Amino acid sequence: MSLNVNGKAVSVDAEPDTPLLWVLREDVGLTGTKFGCGVAACGACSVHVDGEITRSCSIAIADVAGKNVTTIEGLKSADGTLHKVQQAWIDVQVPQCGYCQSGQIMAAVALIQQTGRPTDAQIDEAMTNICRCGTYPRIRKAIRAATGQAAAAVKGAA
Repeated sequence: MSLNVNGKAVSVDAEPDTPLLWVLREDVGLTGTKFGCGVAACGACSVHVDGEITRSCSIAIADVAGKNVTTIEGLKSADGTLHKVQQAWIDVQVPQCGYCQSGQIMAAVALIQQTGRPTDAQIDEAMTNICRCGTYPRIRKAIRAATGQAAAAVKGAA
């Protein structure tokens, strides 16, 4: 089966009902997308499929054939420059344990692509990924920083 992952054609030998998560990690070798719960509840496995945030543990590769899949590894530019959200995550020091953060970043990028400059209410509504360490205030601050709203983000954020 052929997939388009991070702008490159990829051919994999897997059953059509294999979850995209496992194909990305084990067949393509992109391990930035994490396994969390396996039932699309936590968001650690979030990727973009044709620009839409998608939980890769619950979508079969047959459902993404011919579509564009972007993983955390695909956010960097060709010259290696980090995406503005990735850089904001570093600048704000969002991660604690870090396990969920690739999925959080993918969700934040999708939110920003959809809204431009999301409000706190939009951030709260869209960011449904689970962070067991509770870094939600820093996640909000990083999203606001990535969209040029850093001054407002400092107020009340940890």
